[in-house]
Amino acid sequence: MDYFIRPLTQEDEPFLWKMLYEAAHLLEEGNLTVEDAKNNPDLAKYVKNWGCKDDSGFVAILESINQPIGAAWLRLLTDENKGYGYVDNRTPELAIAILPEYRNQGVGTQLLTHLLAAAKIAYPSISLSIRTTNPAFGLYKRFGFEVVPDSEILNRVGGISLKMKIDFY
Repeated sequence: MDYFIRPLTQEDEPFLWKMLYEAAHLLEEGNLTVEDAKNNPDLAKYVKNWGCKDDSGFVAILESINQPIGAAWLRLLTDENKGYGYVDNRTPELAIAILPEYRNQGVGTQLLTHLLAAAKIAYPSISLSIRTTNPAFGLYKRFGFEVVPDSEILNRVGGISLKMKIDFY
């Protein structure tokens, strides 16, 4: 599979909504749609009005059809607008998703590699929220993310989610 990775732009917001839908596991929650993600304020804050000064990320594009297949992005959500992975006002939250048919082929690893290299320049750390059942848990651990102590919470589907964080310095 030939794909390339480029920085996200404001024009990528429609694709980010699709990726947010995937990242939030909305399909597993019944007949929820991308519109449901847009209408959920706890989720929408990760994408709405994408392209602000603290927004950054990367998108993987399948070369043969010039279509996006995955994205990893950071958004700095502060005290007044905390996200699920909030740890402090200087630590942006990571969101990442790959279209189902392209998972387990290294795309997420490449996106995360690009994102972390760029994030090290701008931030002291990044955080995320993850369900304990998410297969990406091992991927984050390999990259150096650690579970934030006492961060386990009951998530919106009745399972357990926790926060993870990577410190750059």
